[in-house]
Amino acid sequence: MKLGIVGLPNVGKSTLFNAITNAGVPADNYAFCTIDPNVGVVSVPDERLQWLSDFYTPKKTTPAVIEFVDIAGLVKGASKGEGLGNKFLSNIRTTDAIVHVVRCFEDSNVTHVEGSTDPLRDIEIINLELVMADMEMVERRIDKAQKACKGGDKKFVHEVELFGELLKHLNEGKLARTFDCSDDDKALIGTSDLLTLKKTIYVGNLSESEINEPENNRHYMAVKALADEEGSELIPICAKLEADIAELDDPDEKAMFMEELGVNESGLDKLIRSSYALLGLISFLTAGSDECRAWTIKKGTKAPQAAGKIHTDFERGFIRAEVIAFEDMKECGTMANAKSKGLVRSEGKEYIMKDGDIVNFLFNV
Repeated sequence: MKLGIVGLPNVGKSTLFNAITNAGVPADNYAFCTIDPNVGVVSVPDERLQWLSDFYTPKKTTPAVIEFVDIAGLVKGASKGEGLGNKFLSNIRTTDAIVHVVRCFEDSNVTHVEGSTDPLRDIEIINLELVMADMEMVERRIDKAQKACKGGDKKFVHEVELFGELLKHLNEGKLARTFDCSDDDKALIGTSDLLTLKKTIYVGNLSESEINEPENNRHYMAVKALADEEGSELIPICAKLEADIAELDDPDEKAMFMEELGVNESGLDKLIRSSYALLGLISFLTAGSDECRAWTIKKGTKAPQAAGKIHTDFERGFIRAEVIAFEDMKECGTMANAKSKGLVRSEGKEYIMKDGDIVNFLFNV
């Protein structure tokens, strides 16, 4: 699963990406420093996996991962090819969701492409470019459906009507994901690969002095009101501070530094968790002396398909799954103790996996 980090130039995108991946992406103070998308794969923080790893002391511990892409800064006119617009739009099209970084701090030493700090204006600029790109896509879809109607295929009549209404919605500057329609129509619109359909997490980039009290920052609160209206999430982050934290390799040193800052959890950990949830992902766990591992699946996945994530033979020859909830395992202390209490369940092909399930799959091929 891939998330695109977007925003206007110099709002803190690349600094945030550096903190996420510690990859040393250039984050110099000028527009278009990031020209090609930089990709980083990061682990999803999971205390359950860490507990299992401490318990089993395996040869290998493998966390669930998520992919972030740092995409070149966008400016007005991107939908018409201005700046790096075409590159930006094609890069964002390949992502599953968007992390939209907005600058909420004032600093005369850091230039802003629009000349001042105004996150709502910045969001509107990017959204407008995405909407305009989507309008072109919808117009092409309508044109194609109209031609199919002339060929006598009546099912395309509804498609012309639906996308015509969506075009009016976009023409008002509204996002495709806020278009109200039936589930069937949503599924039909979902086949059109529109940019403004993508789920979004907003990141309010704050100064070090404001990160612990974001509610006192008027820019941040303005973005929060917008995010609440959209049903999106807003996460307060000081990208510079997160980059400093990410540079510390020693866990104890990192914990001490965070304690001094009065921070319980890094903003990045919060962002990674939220991104994972935004994509509708959960983890199930396998544990033993060879490896403890978190496996990524979509919420609602049944046991055989989850088994298939490990190996296709597991799904093909699925017999049953021995399952215990992580909290039960932790409370019991050992698998033997959990079994004696009847907490290890035998589940069949219709079992829907739950986040944090510790599983042993039985199969025969």
